[in-house]
Amino acid sequence: MLRRLLAETLGMAFLLATVVGSGIAAVQLSGGSAALALLCNAVATGAILVVLITVLGPVSGAHLNPAVSLTMALERRLAWTALGPYVAAQLVGAVLGVIAAHMMFEQPMLQLSTTGRTGPGQWLGEAIATFGLLLTIFGCIARAPKSTPLAVGLYVLAAYWFTSSTSFANPAVTIARSLTDTFAGIAPTDVPTFIVAQMVGAFAAVLTGKALWPGVSPACAARPAPPPKPAGS
Repeated sequence: MLRRLLAETLGMAFLLATVVGSGIAAVQLSGGSAALALLCNAVATGAILVVLITVLGPVSGAHLNPAVSLTMALERRLAWTALGPYVAAQLVGAVLGVIAAHMMFEQPMLQLSTTGRTGPGQWLGEAIATFGLLLTIFGCIARAPKSTPLAVGLYVLAAYWFTSSTSFANPAVTIARSLTDTFAGIAPTDVPTFIVAQMVGAFAAVLTGKALWPGVSPACAARPAPPPKPAGS
């Protein structure tokens, strides 16, 4: 368990250092172009997710997201007793990643964001972003486990652009991003509604996953399917 928690903590630290750090660098280098800054931020985030899931997946499952850990517990792929420690490790890692990004770019270690992200459109965007992310994970687990790192990275890269909220899709990431007053920030007052929207999207993904892949839950997908019975048996 300690090894798994270390993997989740390190993974989240690198993820948030990438999200926040690439946002700071993008603003500094993009010449005032918000579109270019967002593109740089999205590419860096998608790329690091491919790396982290590939490297840490065999250790902890590379959930890197409380919503993922919760749905895995619901699907009996993660023990309920491990859910609390997983979420705690993810939160600690996320905050450490934000601090590391600030230190690398010589900014105050902890800040409170002033970037407002609110309104029905953004809440819907978060619900859809989380729904799509979880559905991507469920589909890969059910049918193509080896493709999970690339599929998740590409989905997040796309969701940065097709969702109004730029796809936080992660409660721990949302909380940590409230502690940075940079390109990636979100005002603390807007965090609760984002998390509610993420949970709605996550539970919708669980139900949809059961409908799309009946009989193949994440809990049993890792086991090979039994051979077909002979005709007439």
